[in-house]
Amino acid sequence: MNKSMITGTVMGIAVATAAGSIAGYSMLSDGDAAEVVAVEPITRQVSTPREECADVVVTKQAPVKDKHRIAGTLIGAVGGALAGDAIGGGGKNTGAKVAGAVVGGVAGNQVQGSMQANDTYQTTERRCNTVNDVSEETVAYQVTYELKGKTGTVRMDYDPGSTIPVRDGELVTTRNNG
Repeated sequence: MNKSMITGTVMGIAVATAAGSIAGYSMLSDGDAAEVVAVEPITRQVSTPREECADVVVTKQAPVKDKHRIAGTLIGAVGGALAGDAIGGGGKNTGAKVAGAVVGGVAGNQVQGSMQANDTYQTTERRCNTVNDVSEETVAYQVTYELKGKTGTVRMDYDPGSTIPVRDGELVTTRNNG
């Protein structure tokens, strides 16, 4: 190969590369791009429910073994009858014994009721409730741009960065995923 042929080949490759680059740039940018002036995210609140549980100590009423309080009534009646007999002078005063038995029986019944009401125990229960976590998610962007001396706004599904491509005089507002 001679020197002029090599020089011509190198010059041809350089010119072809430059022309291809210029054509590619023109084709991609169409020579125009809108300058982005401001981008404001458009958000919405998202509520996500979740269950929150905790172990809680609770006090419960112990099961009642003598619902009718028979034991307290009987013990109170016997004690009341003995007290009535002692107060009535002993022996033949049946009225004092009966009155003592009635009053003692009622009192014994009430005392047993109070004791049963205070008979409690503690246990641990798991209690759960639903709480909502609130977060924000971006759904779009309000973009203010300037093109050929005019300002405009457009809603886009992505943040375009510093420029928006223009093709055939129109903004390209969607991504080319191909």
